[in-house]
Amino acid sequence: MLAAPRFAPFLSILLGALLAQTFGRPQIGAWSVVILAAWISLLWADAQTATAMRAKRGALLGFSLGLGWFTGGLWWLYISMAVYGGMAPPVAGGALLLFSAYLAVYPALAGALAAAWAPPAERHAWTFGPALGAALVLAGGWTVAEWLRGTVLTGFPWLALGYAQVGNPLSGYAPVIGQYGVNFAAALTAALLALLTQVSLRGALASLGLLIALTVGGWQLQHLRWTQPVGPALRVALLQGNIAQSEKFRPDALGPTLQLYGDWLRSLKANLIVTPETAVPVLPEDLDPGYLRTIERALREHHTAALLGIPLTRGAAQYTNSVLGLGGSAPYRYDKAHLVPFGEFVPDGFAWFVKLMDMPLGSFARGGLDQPPFVVQGVKVAPNICYEDLFGAQMAQRFRTPANAPNVFANLTNLGWFGNTVVIPQHLEIARMRSLEFQIPGIRATNTGATAIINAHGQVTAELAPSTVGVLTGTVQGHAGLTPFAWMAARYGDWPDVLLAALAVLFGWALRRPQRGGAHHQRPTV
Repeated sequence: MLAAPRFAPFLSILLGALLAQTFGRPQIGAWSVVILAAWISLLWADAQTATAMRAKRGALLGFSLGLGWFTGGLWWLYISMAVYGGMAPPVAGGALLLFSAYLAVYPALAGALAAAWAPPAERHAWTFGPALGAALVLAGGWTVAEWLRGTVLTGFPWLALGYAQVGNPLSGYAPVIGQYGVNFAAALTAALLALLTQVSLRGALASLGLLIALTVGGWQLQHLRWTQPVGPALRVALLQGNIAQSEKFRPDALGPTLQLYGDWLRSLKANLIVTPETAVPVLPEDLDPGYLRTIERALREHHTAALLGIPLTRGAAQYTNSVLGLGGSAPYRYDKAHLVPFGEFVPDGFAWFVKLMDMPLGSFARGGLDQPPFVVQGVKVAPNICYEDLFGAQMAQRFRTPANAPNVFANLTNLGWFGNTVVIPQHLEIARMRSLEFQIPGIRATNTGATAIINAHGQVTAELAPSTVGVLTGTVQGHAGLTPFAWMAARYGDWPDVLLAALAVLFGWALRRPQRGGAHHQRPTV
């Protein structure tokens, strides 16, 4: 019988830490599949016949993987808590570990299911039917667990496996079945890779054939165009102020900040100027009455429109993290719809945690998911703020009304809370996935990076160096039309992907049959 090594949980943590390094680095994103395949091989190296014992071990390995994965990929959260949140370093470190442990619960669930429903490891090769069933159960369970991670308690799908695939052929599935569908394809690819060491030569050839089909299918889908260019190409100017987070909300730093962005907005000539999130960090009523008027006047003189990040109010005591549209034919306002827990609202029961920090503007009201776009020369530009672009199905709600369907996404972000770290390319990778899903371009104006232009095929065509002060100028061609994912997600959210994953689990379970002894091919023990 195969031995289950006692050091497997520690090896699983190491694999999770390696997996984390593939995010924000599209040139090595495909290695995420190889690393996951190594973990699956470890998961399947269990000779116990008792389902409960295999599930217990699978949960442990899934949790260990998640602990290395999320601690290794989200360590930059420590900066926001300890440096800018005023939290004592040991408490901030503990909070990071607790949050990573919570996120690790989801791969633990996937690991428990995949291990429980896989055949026991033997000296004999698995027959291909149960082996394929094990692969389908793993891919489906993994995808459902990832969807839960991106949904429960408002969700946190950062580092979802699909995002690491934006630079390889599996990204071709994005406009058809979205990020969670890419997630499923990547997990299934990893499981099929792991099967190569579990099955006979004939089974290995079958697994290899399915791997080739998955890869070629994604590559072919990359060449399908579901949207078409529409309207004139817009000349854009994307502003990156690089305002230090420690200075952003200080009263004595407000003057230089307002002057920097005010000068840009009054002097630049483009069809559309976009500022970062809360580029103006105070309410309009706290500004000099002439500040916004002079900007509006200059924009109209230059026949320029602008999207300005600024906090606003709604009613007597409700703040919103918002975008003002200036220079357009009508007043425009967008209010952030998906708020950041602890940063922009306090989840029930966690007021004690927020008291440990000292962050301004910590309680906001939500906007709607289907707010209209800002129209610039007939091109519909849909703003979104910060990590709203992690939620593809929510962004799809803006396509429900054809007259309001966006032609360009505009993301306004401030990642200054997290320093010049891997969070910047990680977020850019997420924005690329949204352009792949909807096949419309994206423009990003950020405080510290990544300020960039992304075309309708998810490719970065221009980018400013992070942590620099500058203006990125270029052109963006709007696109119109609906990808299959946009059509489905606008009506049914993520449920089609969840159904796909659930059906894979059920089909995999149906393929699971008891292993027969004696007729199997020998394979070496590990």
